[in-house]
Formats: sequence, structure tokens, C-alpha cells
Amino acid sequence: MTKDKYHKTSDIKNEYMVFFFAGGETQDDKFNIFTGAFIRLMREILEIDFLFIKAIYYKSPMRNVIWALNNAQKPIVNPENNKITSAAFNQILSAHPESDTQLVIVSSSSGSVVAAQSACFLAEKNIENNLFKKPFHLVLGASMVSPNSELYKTLLHYQQTGIIGTIIFEDIQDEGDTSFGVGGSTRLEAYLNAFRLMFPLFSKKFRGPSFLNTNPKNGHIHRRRSQSVQKAIDYINIILIKHRLAGDQYMIRAMSVLNNKKI
Repeated sequence: MTKDKYHKTSDIKNEYMVFFFAGGETQDDKFNIFTGAFIRLMREILEIDFLFIKAIYYKSPMRNVIWALNNAQKPIVNPENNKITSAAFNQILSAHPESDTQLVIVSSSSGSVVAAQSACFLAEKNIENNLFKKPFHLVLGASMVSPNSELYKTLLHYQQTGIIGTIIFEDIQDEGDTSFGVGGSTRLEAYLNAFRLMFPLFSKKFRGPSFLNTNPKNGHIHRRRSQSVQKAIDYINIILIKHRLAGDQYMIRAMSVLNNKKI
């Protein structure tokens, strides 16, 4: 019988599980350069302890961004009835993590909104530790979530009560990325920010280039980084090596992969 490509070979034994929410350009089987490289490297490091969250994307990247703009401000009411958050929540549970498994939720770009909403859903369901004993960690990279939003403040509340552990937020944003926090604290602010990002000439708040500019040299940094393998390397360095969110053994394996792999 042929083994799964990412069969378990280590003795870490399901102590950690990392779930990845990718950005709005993603489909279940189609990725930009950053997303594809990140998934490939994380699977090499964590094997089956890394899971890519699927079924949370529309076919149109614009619809994914619109969903994120509409839901970046506050936790969704009744997330179990929302197609996106329920799909993400069910995938996490269907991975069958043990009650003492350390969960790590990692996200990027518009996927950080889905991850933040799913984290609130998961935290609310785990108030009495009936799902997991350990606080789960959350990474909101290149994020549309504003630190001033009720959504982010709710995450901080769950962290203060011990349901969420480490939150990596500012530490994983690209310097100069004007799309950081574009979701604002109201939907009106989110759409105004989005318009000004696309047309910075009409804005005193945002500088060029336009978010629509995807030029690999002169385009918006958010778009340039999405086409960069280096962003995947930087993410892994921050998540697994600097902050050690998946423990010392996966830190060592991450260092080995990044040092020895020709990328």
C-alpha cells in the first residue's frame, strides 16, 4: 500500500497542529507564489500536522475581498450559520486533534479575516475547555483586520481570559504595507479605505502605488510580496523559529528545511 506523501514520520505525535487560512487569490487547488511555497514548506516541516483550510473561497478574488471587507469589523453573529466560518470550524474539528493538542491558526491577507472570525467561533465554543485544554495560538499576517476593530478587541479579550494563547499581529506585517488594517472599525471605513488604496491620488491617508498595481518591481508591496517565495520563508521564520508556536522540535525541523532546501 502506498503511503500518503505527507505521512507521519516524526515522534512528535500530534502534539501540534497548524491550520492555514490563505488570502483571497486562493482557490482550493490554485495558489499564488507565496501561498504555494508556504504550503509546500510547511508540509515538509510538519507533515500531516499542517492542514490547509479549504472551501472558504469564492471563485472570484474580488468576492473574497468583499467578504473580508464586510466582516472585518466585529464577530459574526451565529457563525455556525455562516457558510464560510462553519466550513472552517468543521475542518478544524474534523482533523480530530486530541484534547491536549496545541492548535495554531495561521493566516494571510483577506484570509486573516476568516481566521479571526473562526478564532472567535472556536474560542466561544471552548470557553469551558470542552474541546481543547490548551489555549490556541493565532497568527494574523498581512492582515486586513484593524487593531481598532471590535473583532480584534474580542480576540484580545479571549486571550486575556486564557482561551487564546499567543497572537502574532504587528510582528508579521510588511513594513510599508498600506493595506494593513484596511477593514477598519466600520464597513463604511472599510470601503473608503479600499477605494483610497486603489486610487491613492484621491487620498491624503494612503500613498502610492495603487493596490491595483501588481508590477513585480514597482507595484504595491502587498501584491509584490504575494508573488514572493521570500514571504513564505519570512512567515516560517517568525511563526516556527522566532516564536516557536509549534514547539522546539518543529523549530529545529524548520531551521533544517530552510537551511538545506534549494528554494
